[in-house]
This record gives sequence, structure tokens and C-alpha cells, in this order.
Amino acid sequence: MDNQSFGIGILGIGSCLPERVITNYDLEKMVDTTNDWIVKRTGISERRILGKDEPAYKLGVKAAKKAIDDAGLKPEDIDFIIVTTSTPDYLTPSMSCIIQSEIGAVNAAAVDINAACTGFIYALKIAEPLISSGCYKKILLISCESLSKVTDWEDRATCVLFGDGAGAVVIGAVEKGLGIVKTCVGADGSIGHNLTIPCCYMNSSDIEKRTHENKRVLWMDGSEVFKFAVKAMADAIVKVLENSNFSIEDVKLIIPHQANIRIIDGAAKKLGISLGKMYTNLQKYGNISSASIPVALNEAHDLNLIEKGELAILVGFGGGLTWGSTLIKWNR
Repeated sequence: MDNQSFGIGILGIGSCLPERVITNYDLEKMVDTTNDWIVKRTGISERRILGKDEPAYKLGVKAAKKAIDDAGLKPEDIDFIIVTTSTPDYLTPSMSCIIQSEIGAVNAAAVDINAACTGFIYALKIAEPLISSGCYKKILLISCESLSKVTDWEDRATCVLFGDGAGAVVIGAVEKGLGIVKTCVGADGSIGHNLTIPCCYMNSSDIEKRTHENKRVLWMDGSEVFKFAVKAMADAIVKVLENSNFSIEDVKLIIPHQANIRIIDGAAKKLGISLGKMYTNLQKYGNISSASIPVALNEAHDLNLIEKGELAILVGFGGGLTWGSTLIKWNR
């Protein structure tokens, strides 16, 4: 990689959120909760939600088209598509194949991956060597999530957290010395039982955890995930910096997975940095799983919060349990 004549970075970026907004005051009418409690415990004020009969792939299509257009490309220029999702509209056809058809990326192979909320970081880890090896030239990454479809809207512990949305980037060759510096990913399946979304099978424990009639919904041990998340996010940032010979002082902006403001604040304190160094938008969108990082990155880019040559870290954690971080020298 050090002898490579080009960097690998983001050529284009886009996002799409549903139009429907559910505020904390709306939730007050649905479950036993209050706006003040939700804001204090999570930092979330509202979230975007798909309609009952709206598929998530349409969000992915719009985000993908924006990213391709932003890169100055056409859909047929894309030669590989990776979609990250833990809430696909279908198990088959995959979300990537559905979106490939919808956008007309006729020359692209297509695959879905599921690393839950860390999915976007995992996708970057997969895409980078595919480009550096010359196998592909333009890879479209789409993180597309519809957590509202697997949320128990009678469970006040979880229904306040989640929303829907999609973010996308086009990855390709950029100027040498810019783009992705390092990506680190990890997992610990032994604690995966702390956050589950059933599909084709449920064990007796999973059934017992879900008290309402609809059993195929998200369940989470919030306290265990919280403890894991704070440590995992701080450790992932430290690891990617150590492996890149940079310090936290060299980094202009950190874009974390947007799960809970207390998790982000806890990680910032562990790292000894100001919360202001962490870009957040969860107050508007809630936790949109793997889509949260690319959506936040899109916003940060539009707000000119990071300039060419400056360092940014993308960091996430999620079901599995998984974690990951990417250090980028911004090339836009």
C-alpha cells in the first residue's frame, strides 16, 4: 500500500431520510415516556420513519443516485455494489441487487453484508483492497436501514431510540497521500445475545425476552450494550491512531455511530477530548444503524466541517457485537 501510486477515498456522497417525523411528544402519546426523559437519557428529539408500506430500498436508491451524481459518474460506471443492512426488505433478492436494478448499474456485481451498526466501517474495510488490487475501480457503498419495521412500539426502552434512513458513498482512486489511511474492525460474538433481531429462528430465551405478541422485533440489554459501546468506541479510535502513527490531536473531526449522546460523551471523556470534536445529528434522526455514519458524514461534508488534507475518524459499534474505525485524510 505504501508504494501504491494512488490513494483510495470517497469520490461522491449522498443520503436520504424519510419524510415522516416522529417526535418525542408523539411518543408520549404512544408509550409511558416523556420528552425530557428521552432527551436526558439519549439526546434524541425526533426520528424519521418510513410509512408502513414503504420499502427501505427506495431510500438506498435515492442516496446512491446522489452519491453517483456527486462523484460525477453514471450508474454504469459502478462495477461493485455493497449494501450494509440489518433490516433488508427481502432476504433474497438482496438489497444490493434490488438497488442495482433500480439505479441501472448494469455492470456491477452486488452483495449485502450485515455487521449491524458497524456495517459501513466493515464495507470500507472490504472495498479498499478490492480497489487497491485493481479488481474494481468504482465501488458503491450503501447503508440502508428501516429499524422502525423491527421496533416494538410498545417497548419504551427501545422505541425511543431508532429511526430509518440511508447513506451512500462511491469509493475509488484519489490523489496519493489522501483518502483512507487505516481501517480497523473487530467482533465478539460471545456477547451478541445482548442485541438481537430474530429472522428465521428464535430460541426459547429470545421468545421469553419479548413480552408482546409480535416476537420478531429488536431486543436489547441497554446497560450491557452501553458499557460495551463506550469502551469499544474509545478503544477503536485509539487502535486506528496507533496503527497509523497519528495522535488524537492530529484529528480534526470524529464522526461516531449515532446511538446515544451519553455513549458519545462517555467515549470522548475516555479519550480526554471535547464532545465538540464529535459530530452529532442523532437529535434529528435517532439511531439509524449502519446508515448513521454515512448520513452524518454527508452532513459534515455539506457544512464544510472538514477540509482537504485534514484527518477524520469514523467509528462505530453494533450488534454481533461488532466495532470498527476508519481514519481518513479527507480528499474532497
